[in-house]
Amino acid sequence: MAGALVLTGIATLSIPPLLSAVLALLAIAITAATRVALRLERSRLDTARQRWLLMLAVVGAPMALFGFAMGSWTTRIAGQWDGTLGILVIIGTLAALILNRRVTSIITAQVSLWTGTAIVFGASGTYFSLAVGALVGIYTAYRQARADAAVARIERERERVQQRAEQILSDFEETGQGWFWETDRRGALTYVSPIVAQVLGKQPGSLLGRPFSTLFTADPQGQESERTLAFHLTARSAFSELGLRAATHDEERWWSLNGRPVYDSYGNFVGFRGSGHDLTEKRRSQEHASRLAHYDSLTGLANRLQMAQTLEKILTAPNREHRACAVFLLDLDRFKQVNDTMGHPAGDALLKQVASRLERAVGETGRVGRLGGDEFQVILAGHHRREDLAALAKRIIHDLSEPYSIEGHRVVIGASVGIALSPDDGVTSEALIRNADLALYAAKDGGRGRHHFYAADLHSDAEERRLLEQDLRDALTHGGLELHYQPVVHTATERITGFEALLRWQHPTRGWMSPAKFIPVAEDTGLIAQIGEWALRTACHDLASWPDSVRVAVNVSPLQFANPALPAIITNALAAAQVDPARLELEITESVFLNDDATTDAMFKALKRVGVRLALDDFGTGYSSLGYLKNAPFDKIKIDQSFVRGATIAGSRNGAIIASIVSLAEALGMETTAEGVETLDELDLVRMLGCSHVQGYIYEQPLSVAVATQRLMTGLTAIARGPRAARAARHTMLRKIVLDHGGQQYHGTIRNISTTGALVEGLWNVPPGTIFRIMLTDTQVVTATARWCNEDRMGIEFSAPLEVDESGRIAALAPPSERPRQGTLRRRA
Repeated sequence: MAGALVLTGIATLSIPPLLSAVLALLAIAITAATRVALRLERSRLDTARQRWLLMLAVVGAPMALFGFAMGSWTTRIAGQWDGTLGILVIIGTLAALILNRRVTSIITAQVSLWTGTAIVFGASGTYFSLAVGALVGIYTAYRQARADAAVARIERERERVQQRAEQILSDFEETGQGWFWETDRRGALTYVSPIVAQVLGKQPGSLLGRPFSTLFTADPQGQESERTLAFHLTARSAFSELGLRAATHDEERWWSLNGRPVYDSYGNFVGFRGSGHDLTEKRRSQEHASRLAHYDSLTGLANRLQMAQTLEKILTAPNREHRACAVFLLDLDRFKQVNDTMGHPAGDALLKQVASRLERAVGETGRVGRLGGDEFQVILAGHHRREDLAALAKRIIHDLSEPYSIEGHRVVIGASVGIALSPDDGVTSEALIRNADLALYAAKDGGRGRHHFYAADLHSDAEERRLLEQDLRDALTHGGLELHYQPVVHTATERITGFEALLRWQHPTRGWMSPAKFIPVAEDTGLIAQIGEWALRTACHDLASWPDSVRVAVNVSPLQFANPALPAIITNALAAAQVDPARLELEITESVFLNDDATTDAMFKALKRVGVRLALDDFGTGYSSLGYLKNAPFDKIKIDQSFVRGATIAGSRNGAIIASIVSLAEALGMETTAEGVETLDELDLVRMLGCSHVQGYIYEQPLSVAVATQRLMTGLTAIARGPRAARAARHTMLRKIVLDHGGQQYHGTIRNISTTGALVEGLWNVPPGTIFRIMLTDTQVVTATARWCNEDRMGIEFSAPLEVDESGRIAALAPPSERPRQGTLRRRA
């Protein structure tokens, strides 16, 4: 339409023919110039505006010039105002042509130009020229619009694809999944993702221009990777999944790199381009998996696999002289009690402390490992003297036997060590481990808490132990075990109040076996729980035929105590025997308090609801703590025989310990039983110190159920029979004395006396440790210390033993004419 308007306006003008020819040549020149300009420059106008201006330029310019040419052969068609309009259109078209110099289809411009020229020279009339110009303009505008639309679509698609790719890469970098890098031909960074600078603690721009290798730091284990990176950069070869340590300072981070060389269109090397991603977590997982495969996760020591590899490496060394070594196998004594009573967390804490002590004891001389449970291993490479190995074993046992603090509790365990040497005791790892294990069993059978070297005869001992275990199982199944009963005697009345049930086994071929021989086997094999339940049922059955005033005491192991079914087992045993629960006394060791928690308290309450009595066995020999006596509902404290032994020897502190235990028990309303009393002087001591009950050979050895039943039929009175006292006999008397303390005088009565002490009545609540000057006679004055006091009874110990005459009598008790003269104590009014 623009071409038609121009043609209409120009046709009204009267232009000479020469001017028309000039204008036609000018149209050709403008079109050619437009074509060159279109190829040299690109438009900066938007698509919509460009489309219309292009249509005006391509269609309007040639047609305007064509109109000038036609104007020379036409006279007039319209008025002067049409000419004015045509000039305005020409000016606008030329302006558009100058402003817009980009044409999508040059062919279209050429067609318009030459069509218009042909019309100029061949047209016969104005209207025919007007029609042709209009058709050409319409066709040109249509073709140009389609071409512009296609170009716009291609451009928009390209931009959309580019934006999507940039957004994806940006998201990939921002999420930390990976990063990108680029270097120039000299290896200097020209681009690196911002996340890299953030990890390194630097500004992104500060990394540009720096060598690519500065992103990484040297690592003793990563030198091979660093050399590999340097090789690829120098050789200009591609690489992938190359692990390098990042140049960070606050934490250790690892990156995996990929890269390839980049070349320009002429084949010149311009640098490297690649990507990377974080390798830290993967590397940590791999290290953790490797550590789990070779180290114990609890203690951090080498595990069974690594210890086996270490031993195998020594035994297969190329040089025969380097194949010598020593293997220690260690087993913790009483660890199972800790684990069963305090729980697995406490057991784990104990194992950690054991591992630490064991490493300190061994030091740099050997390698320490944990094989599992409470079993440890030590490997010492090279030749070692047996004396040195024995010294190391003793040091290990000593260090591991020192008390531990676990969850606020004092825990004491022990250790046994078996030792085997290469090549003396074996040249293969299997033989050494087997023989060290045999030596360990020998150490445990010898009493535990000791070490033992392998010897050839240990194979027979191991076979004996295996047969003993099988025989014990058969005895439990077929009734080969027995209970013997040792009387418990009331100290004041010397009457039998009960029995303690003691386990006995008469082996078919070996005869009577000591419990110290087969009880450890039962504990190691787990038979102790079945044996304990059998003992409860048998003791209740035997108790049913005895007088109602007689009780029976049965030992309960920590493993039984930890069994929630224990109250039900006891209830069933009592119901089956029709026995009053108060006649059954359960003896429980202190080790049950290792797990002094709600479970322990609940078990005590459950047992008291059943109605049985509770006795604290072996008090003071295990994990002693006075704190648990506040809440534990014990009826009796049993004083271990280790305190009774030697208590009568001069200078022994055992008597003071017994007196303290008695005072504690009486303050808590509990009875006391002194175990292992075998001599008359020991009996006198525990009686003087206030023990309420006595148990030991001084009255009876353990009796079979038949003998015990027959003994009860003769009466409940017990008679002390034993060796003579190691000291002078204690004399029973009633003698008035005067005691002076701090200038204050008191009157008392001696009940019995010996050369070392006496039992005094008449003074109340005397604090132990109080020192008195005592007037035994008018002329005999001695110094004594109160060791215990119960109501108005007091046990005193003389500062120096009293003299004994030739007849064995105490000099102070002799007639006045025979007494030695000493200082006197002046009486006060």
